[in-house]
Amino acid sequence: MNTHATLDLDRLTAVNAAQALRLLREARDARLAGQRPRVGPRPLIAASWDRMLETGVDPEHDVRAGVLHTDEVERRRQASPLKQILPVLREGLLSVADVAQHIMVVADAEGRLLWREGNRSVLKMADGHGFEVGADWRESVVGTNGIGTPLVTRRPMQVFSAEHFVRSHHHWTCTGAPITDPRDGQLLGVVDISGPLDTVHPATLALVGSVAKLAEARLREEHLTALDKLRSVAAPLLARLGGRAVAVDAHGWTAAVTGMPPVNRIPLPKSLTDGRTWLPALGKCAVAPLPGGWLLRVEDDGGPDRDAATRIVVDVSAPHRWSLAVTGTMGCWTHELSPRHAELLYLLGTHRAGRSAAGLAEDLFGDPARTVTVRAELSRVRRYLGGLLAHRPYRFHEDAEVELVLPDDPARLLPHSLAPAVARARAGAVP
Repeated sequence: MNTHATLDLDRLTAVNAAQALRLLREARDARLAGQRPRVGPRPLIAASWDRMLETGVDPEHDVRAGVLHTDEVERRRQASPLKQILPVLREGLLSVADVAQHIMVVADAEGRLLWREGNRSVLKMADGHGFEVGADWRESVVGTNGIGTPLVTRRPMQVFSAEHFVRSHHHWTCTGAPITDPRDGQLLGVVDISGPLDTVHPATLALVGSVAKLAEARLREEHLTALDKLRSVAAPLLARLGGRAVAVDAHGWTAAVTGMPPVNRIPLPKSLTDGRTWLPALGKCAVAPLPGGWLLRVEDDGGPDRDAATRIVVDVSAPHRWSLAVTGTMGCWTHELSPRHAELLYLLGTHRAGRSAAGLAEDLFGDPARTVTVRAELSRVRRYLGGLLAHRPYRFHEDAEVELVLPDDPARLLPHSLAPAVARARAGAVP
């Protein structure tokens, strides 16, 4: 949406929440009518509204999707790594939430509310909005909100009053931050602070974002402790082996190595079993289980076997989970992509002849000078693609068959991305 001005939410809410509400409602009503308002919403909110209009979310009536049964909620709680960091979230947010008349909500990566605590009176108010344990608060179900929208954008967001797409949520303010697993970058869910409109404070965004980072740091500490335990088992074993071998945990993080330079991580297939496999970073390997991980023994003397890969599939069709699959003579290997790597491999998939670092910097940032950032990210990509990614220019290896899987609707391509080339593709132009 093109506008002459964008609402400065922080300044307005600090001075006059009622004025901010009036301007936001004016902007929302104009957008629904296909008109251009005097003052437009923030870009991330405008992009979310556009997604809501494309997916057909009703802006005037909220939708209460089927609430999960208590048994299913408990099953998800026990299986989720979010359970391990609840003490951190509670310590950082609950006392503030209660005093500020807010509640803390923790949802999984599917937008299902698993935990809800805080001010009792606000909890009762939340029940009236369907903001209850087991409810589905994905953006595509209930519109722009502080849980579903951060799941899409992959960044902390405050959604104030009429920034909510559905009118019945306009008396609320929600501030959510995504939480990712530091072991593999997988999105685990969102922590959110919500409350009545008149309790809004701009500093809430910084607070929620900081506590989410503290929670991720706790997960990282627990991961390092688990790696130390694996190392104590694997190091004596590797000392007796000849050739090249490495002990890794279930996510591919290295605990011990022999006969080869150490690396931080070796991406693994989603399902790894005892036997033989091929990995882009190592080539052909013999695989054996270890307590808490795997022993990988390299069977050939060369580097990654490019000829073992016959097909590469870059799948960016889902709204917030993207993957790379490599199929060859030794089977199929898959890897979940981070938001940035999803952008890069999408761009390389659309430019099969190759793209220079400056060209990719222009595509990603609108600035061809940002080549250092591009090269650093592509260096990380090469850790799991190995020789399947060529350079000068950057491209997939010529002998590989490459398939790029896109969403049915171009407007849903990588919705988190602010990259100019991706934005053009969402609008129907050539990336």
